[in-house]
Amino acid sequence: MGRADGLKDASCQFTLDGKPFRILGGSIHYFRVPREYWHDRVLKMKACGINTLTTYVPWNLHEPERGTWNFEGQLDLRAYVNLAAEVGLWVILRPGPYICAEWDLGGLPSWLLCDKNMQLRTSYPGFMEAVNQYFDKLMTVIKPLLYKEGGPVIALQIENEYGSYAKDKDYMKLIKQCFLSRGLDELLMTSDNWEGLRCGGTDGVLRAVNLQRLSFGAIQHLADMQPQKPVMVMEYWSGWFDVWGEHHHVFHYEDMLNVVSEILERGISINFYMFHGGTSFGFMNGAMDLGTYKPQVTSYDYDAPLSEAGDCTEKYHALRNLFSQYHSEPLPDVPVSQQRSEYSPVIVEEHLSLWDILHLTESCRSELPLNMENLPVNNNNGQSYGYTLYETSVTCGGTIHGQNIRDRALVFVNRQFAGTLDPRNHEVVLSDGQGERRLSLLVENCGRVNYGKALDEQRKGIVGDIFLNQIPLRGFTIFSLEMKLDFLNRLLISDRWKHGYSCTFMPGFFRASLYVDGPPRDTFIKLPGWAKGTVFVNSHNLGRHWSIGPQHCLYCPGPWLNKGENQIIVFEEQKTDGRIVFAKDPEYGKTIDVYKLPFCSLL
Repeated sequence: MGRADGLKDASCQFTLDGKPFRILGGSIHYFRVPREYWHDRVLKMKACGINTLTTYVPWNLHEPERGTWNFEGQLDLRAYVNLAAEVGLWVILRPGPYICAEWDLGGLPSWLLCDKNMQLRTSYPGFMEAVNQYFDKLMTVIKPLLYKEGGPVIALQIENEYGSYAKDKDYMKLIKQCFLSRGLDELLMTSDNWEGLRCGGTDGVLRAVNLQRLSFGAIQHLADMQPQKPVMVMEYWSGWFDVWGEHHHVFHYEDMLNVVSEILERGISINFYMFHGGTSFGFMNGAMDLGTYKPQVTSYDYDAPLSEAGDCTEKYHALRNLFSQYHSEPLPDVPVSQQRSEYSPVIVEEHLSLWDILHLTESCRSELPLNMENLPVNNNNGQSYGYTLYETSVTCGGTIHGQNIRDRALVFVNRQFAGTLDPRNHEVVLSDGQGERRLSLLVENCGRVNYGKALDEQRKGIVGDIFLNQIPLRGFTIFSLEMKLDFLNRLLISDRWKHGYSCTFMPGFFRASLYVDGPPRDTFIKLPGWAKGTVFVNSHNLGRHWSIGPQHCLYCPGPWLNKGENQIIVFEEQKTDGRIVFAKDPEYGKTIDVYKLPFCSLL
């Protein structure tokens, strides 16, 4: 039977079912946590004193190709929300369509970019048509979960931080209507950082603020904008994310606790972003570009109260002690954390050159270089993630100009390495040679920008002409290397694997076996003698590794291992010592205290 009186914002304090209610929330993304660990993570959340789970909904995972939907297994949103209800948590859903989340393209599906005129996050008809189809499908999943239907969902967030983008004055009204016209009419919210508060909202929708420190008068600014409305910090940033080549961000619990204590003393509702960050498995990390492109690391540990592997940190215990003062009953016991194993190192047994597996990929011929999203693959939805190989012929040496490379390319002549093109290096010099030679460019999508105006320029691969001595190259064969499950299955049964390992076969795939004696446990994989690539364990893509750090490990969940034999495949671009190492504890590199940085340097 349905319920009539859900979460209301009719006064300075929220009410739920007609009674005063303060949101003590925490964010855990189901798509960043192995399904087998959902229960453990939400139990730990409940035991900390949290009463409300918040999660984004990643459109790009749920609709990987236009009209093809996935709400099963790891993406079973309904099961996740119902699990939260079973342990006694309310739920706030943040279904976008844009979510940011340090997630590729802010959660928008890359096939939107097949349209050369696409205008993301606007009222552009091509975008809104896709958004409406998304909400048509999403409604069937989440409507039974709403409070009025007897479910745990007490509020929904419209879009995300639109005030930082604010490109189209009609857009937020249209997105609001997407919710209301489909009966998704629990309490609606928006969330923005303090600068975006004024232009990020829409009429009749409660505004909330995102922050980490009590400066700029953000909370008072919000209260003044919405008199006689409850004040909520929708994202209290418990830490910060990392980018490749810089330090690991930490936020000491004493500094955090001082701010949180003051927020609670003021009677304000709060949601911790993140309460448990988890992992951006596969190729799903986003990137920053506020003048300089910076891809984010695989780990989404975020220095959150629950670590990447689900450990209760000092921050967790400090918050639990604080939250216990706001509960009339004792908090539940904290579940015991999962055990981890430091397995013995394993040695690469076989290798397979990239050049020997091109027949396993989808390919096409094109006179002009095509960007990744416009390749005629995946039922004409284009390529979303991974690598794309472009090959053509050249008859002279000279300088390759790669300003149109997105994001990073290894350059080969007759399949011998010649140099790297990336956002900081736009030229590679080719030596002179006799006759016609094969030029190959292995281009990696390092992660699409998830925040800011650069969101509009996120096509990947080669996005215009590539020049040799100022002359545009033509006549390409293009190979799509998305490295999805079907490709890995074909790779495993290939008859071209060679014994041992050799750095002369780079780039390549390197296979090793891990034997687990007893119940599989979580571990961290380290590759100290390797350079850059991707790690697959039993066909699960654990994510990217890169020797520049700060991250020097990859989280490998125990449920993804088998008792007995396990297949580990590393795609490596440049070098290896043939050894794969395991550790109980992560290594996130040198740290920097986020609280001591100026706010603008984070954004």
